[in-house]
Amino acid sequence: MMANNQPIGFFDSGVGGISVLQAAVALLPQEDFIYYGDSANAPYGDKTVEEIQGLTARAVDFLLAKGCKAIVVACNTATSAAIDLIRETYPQIPIIGIEPALKVAMDHTSQGKVLVLATLRTLQEKKFQDLSDRYAQTRTVIRRPLPGLVEIIEKGGDFQEKSFQFLQRALADVDKDVSAVVLGCTHYPFIKPSLRRLFTGDTLIVDGSEGTSRHLRDVLAEKGLLAEAGHPGSVTFYNSSPDPSMIDLSRALLQEEAR
Repeated sequence: MMANNQPIGFFDSGVGGISVLQAAVALLPQEDFIYYGDSANAPYGDKTVEEIQGLTARAVDFLLAKGCKAIVVACNTATSAAIDLIRETYPQIPIIGIEPALKVAMDHTSQGKVLVLATLRTLQEKKFQDLSDRYAQTRTVIRRPLPGLVEIIEKGGDFQEKSFQFLQRALADVDKDVSAVVLGCTHYPFIKPSLRRLFTGDTLIVDGSEGTSRHLRDVLAEKGLLAEAGHPGSVTFYNSSPDPSMIDLSRALLQEEAR
């Protein structure tokens, strides 16, 4: 049986999954976390399913070698393309995925259009298509890929202003009076300030980080794997990029205030 004090592994195509890690650390402060960002291969959104599955398996192997008791695939693209295969390959450990919070957006708005921002791969995968088609029977769901945005965030620096300029161009033809914007990529919560500059004050902006973290907590509790209360939790970062600034960016993003 796995020891309760073993760490929880987090994986993303880059630094985006830190938005999910933030929520998990807040909910489970007694846990130790290991975060692996695959920035050397980011973004995943323009890769084939087979490429994403291979990269995801490699990341899971890395986290298992670090002794993780559970793994969170904190990447919408990797979840869409690889989660079923990964769960079949590693049945010995809980593996949690993340999906665009379309249901949350629908539950919290009664009418109006819903805009889903995600990578092309996430929007093309059957998992999202089925979910979107179900709601599209009663509401208008606009799907918009944003190729190039992940790279802006991954570079750090003044990504907030650069992302705003990018979004102005990419969403120029989209009605800014939509009822909700669903962030279907874990990088995107870091640019909420830019999105709020574009959309009306009544527009709901949602992502799946809190729901994923609650699901992680429930799974750990069900399996008796929660760390003891009072244990001082920690976060350790790794990144496939040889650039040491990626670790600095990761630590800085973890400290970003929720917006």
